[in-house]
Order: sequence, then C-alpha cells, then structure tokens
Amino acid sequence: MNKTLNILAVASLLAAGAANATIVTVFDGIPAGSAAFDTTVIGAGGIVNTDVWTTLGNGMRTDYTVTRNDGGSVSATGYGDMSGDVIGISPDGTFPGQNGTVDGGITFTFKTPVNAIGFEVGDWATCCFNPTTDLFISFDGGAPILVASADDVTDGQFANAAGNRVHEIFVAAFDDTGDFTSVTFWGNGSGEFLVAGGQVKYALLDQGSLPPNGVPEPATLALLGLGLLGLGFMRRKA
Repeated sequence: MNKTLNILAVASLLAAGAANATIVTVFDGIPAGSAAFDTTVIGAGGIVNTDVWTTLGNGMRTDYTVTRNDGGSVSATGYGDMSGDVIGISPDGTFPGQNGTVDGGITFTFKTPVNAIGFEVGDWATCCFNPTTDLFISFDGGAPILVASADDVTDGQFANAAGNRVHEIFVAAFDDTGDFTSVTFWGNGSGEFLVAGGQVKYALLDQGSLPPNGVPEPATLALLGLGLLGLGFMRRKA
C-alpha cells in the first residue's frame, strides 16, 4: 500500500439528515506524514500546534490529557527513531488479528476543541494480518475513521529522516463538520506490539474549510465501509 492522503466526501451516511462531511486522512512515514499534516492545516487556514512527548509523565499536557481506554496507567517509553516518548497500546482481543477493540487504545481529551489531529505510530504491520491490520481514529466517540490498513509487512514500512525503511509512521485525521474535545485511537491487529505518540499535531479548522472531493474512489469507499463496520462493533461493545 502506497502512502495515502485520502479525502472522503461522506453524504449523510453517518446520521439521517446530516450535512455532507469532508474527512481527510494521512498515512505515511513520519517526515512525509508530518509535512502533509502541516500542509493540510495551513491550506485550510488553520494553525498547526505541535507537542513533542518529552517527560510524558502521567499524560497531562498543556492543551490535553492522554489516557488509556482500559483505565491502565500511562507509562512512557521510547521506540526507534520516533520524535519523543511513546505509549504501548498493543491491541486487545485474541490472535490472529483484526478483533482488537477500542479498549486497547488511548484517548486525547482537549481543553479546547480541535478537529484535526496527527501523531506517530511504531511497530505497526509487523504481523497479525487477518486479512488486514487496521488503525482507527474517532472524534468524540463518533464513527471510526480508518487511517491505515495493511495486509503485508511492507505496507507498514516507510522512510525515516535518514532514508531507512522502518516500521514508523505518521497518521492523521481531519473532520471539518464540527469541533471536538476528545479523540480516540486504537488498532485491531490482535497479537501485534504497537506504540503511539512521539509528536502530536493538532488544529481547529473552520467548518467546511477542507476541500471537498465529489465522489470517493472505490478504495476510499472501502475504507469508509470498514470504518462504519467498526462503528457497529463499538456500539455492540458498549
């Protein structure tokens, strides 16, 4: 799977009578993905906020708090060449893969609203394809947005700053239909090790400021379908 910057024009699929939504996702290596986030925010007239996780402590940051969805403690560690501290968020569920739930992830709770967020993920797509391993972001507990999907080890390998191919990526999601104060992230690849953090980027964009794309490509529609299936699973889990 090549690097992606997807735009979904989602017409009232998520709620009856809902206005058209523009959702943008980023999935790339850390240098390229971080740059894509900045370009998207600036292009929409927003301001990029960047928080590098140094001395993460208990997860309390200046603008937000990060917590584990399973209620466990936030324990910072390092991984590879990622920009800062990371949190281990290995998916729950049983091997082999694709049954991990939101309980295995983390949630960012912001003091003021955002509608765009991106961060680094490490050691993803090294195993546990059943038939894929996937990563999701959800704003305010809404429909899961599929931000990355892999069915092979090479799908998770991207160039780092030194040009070496590593399992270190940058994922992001933008939703200009509203303003949100919580963002949840998780993976479904049960059996794989997974870390997230490094640097976190976020912004608040004006509603409707992202460029719409009339008809999604078939692959994009497939990603949306997986996201909606994830929403159904979350509701059954609740």
